[in-house]
Amino acid sequence: MKKSKMLLGFACLLTLCFAFGPSQAMAADSVKVGIVLPLTGSMAKFGEIENQSFKMALEEINAAGGINGKKLELLIEDTTGRPDVGRSVVEKLITKDKVVMIGGGYSSSVTYGAAGVCQQNQMPFLVNTGSADKITSSGWDYVYRLNPPVSKYASAVESLMTEVVKPKTVAILHENSLFGSKGAKSFSKTCGKLGIKVVLKEGYEHGGIDYKPVLSKIKQLNPDIVYMISYIMDASLLMKQAKEMKLTPKLFVGGAAGFTLPEFKTNAGVASDKVISATLWHQILPFPGAMDYYNKFKSRYHKSVDYHGAEAYAACYVIADVLKRAKSFKNTDIKAALDETDMMTVFGPVKFVTWGKLKNQNKADTYVVQWIEGNLELVWPANLATKPLVYPVDWLKTWGY
Repeated sequence: MKKSKMLLGFACLLTLCFAFGPSQAMAADSVKVGIVLPLTGSMAKFGEIENQSFKMALEEINAAGGINGKKLELLIEDTTGRPDVGRSVVEKLITKDKVVMIGGGYSSSVTYGAAGVCQQNQMPFLVNTGSADKITSSGWDYVYRLNPPVSKYASAVESLMTEVVKPKTVAILHENSLFGSKGAKSFSKTCGKLGIKVVLKEGYEHGGIDYKPVLSKIKQLNPDIVYMISYIMDASLLMKQAKEMKLTPKLFVGGAAGFTLPEFKTNAGVASDKVISATLWHQILPFPGAMDYYNKFKSRYHKSVDYHGAEAYAACYVIADVLKRAKSFKNTDIKAALDETDMMTVFGPVKFVTWGKLKNQNKADTYVVQWIEGNLELVWPANLATKPLVYPVDWLKTWGY
């Protein structure tokens, strides 16, 4: 009887080993990090370029030894571009998947919701794209941001207007999201500081199909600059319809987002030519590995990459660096390592500091790009430019009228 019980116990032990042993070994040999991105829905193009960049960096990091010999594992979740889904997937990553930190975060509204969940759970969150100021101005100590806040996006545009364009009037169009509304408000303040009259500041619902009524208003007001804060489909459609209506300000200026993606040129066609935009990065900037990353991405995915991809790629390296330096994978130790971060990436230097109302916020410069003959060229500051700014622009000639 004792012998049969011993055999039964041994069999149960073997069963448990086969059932749980391999998965536990894998877990012990890997470090799980959750990444939240919009992989489906209207913002999927942005999520795609960031997802691809995260995966490129992940392969390189693991090939170089991972996290002190452990494999870095990214659990990438689709937010679908909706705040409720973003909060839900972050809760899942924390409670079910037991990740040690969270990364990603594209749209501001989704990122803000996800950041709130992370703060509540004291889960370190490295944001790489969501830019509304309130993400790092809410006093949250577990939320860090690699990219600049939207209030700083137009810094380079401001110097371009001051030194070159010198406009007297501007019309501002923005999509009614946290990102668009805050960006429009900040740019309006900038114009006030520079003595530029804002003749129109109007929001619109993302995903519209007819912007001609508001563009007609702008045409009647005849501003020197039309400044637009839009995601990719809206950005493309706004410029196509502006071309159809022969709306010809001195400059069309995008507030980053949809105006820098390769798809903007594809979707807007000739209407994209000579449009300028704020941007956060360009491959020719003097950051170690920037051009190498751009070339590798283009070779692998057969398309160009803009600042969105560079942010994600850099963020993955920051995550790896933080986890390598952390004393343990406890949240407090990872937070301490984030606090001490001071490194160079393809996106530029990364160091999280408190300035103004912003906490755990990296400082990063902004730039101006212009679509010239199908390429996104860096045109400002002039000392870094790949091509000189095309200004003034003969829009009717550019568009083939």
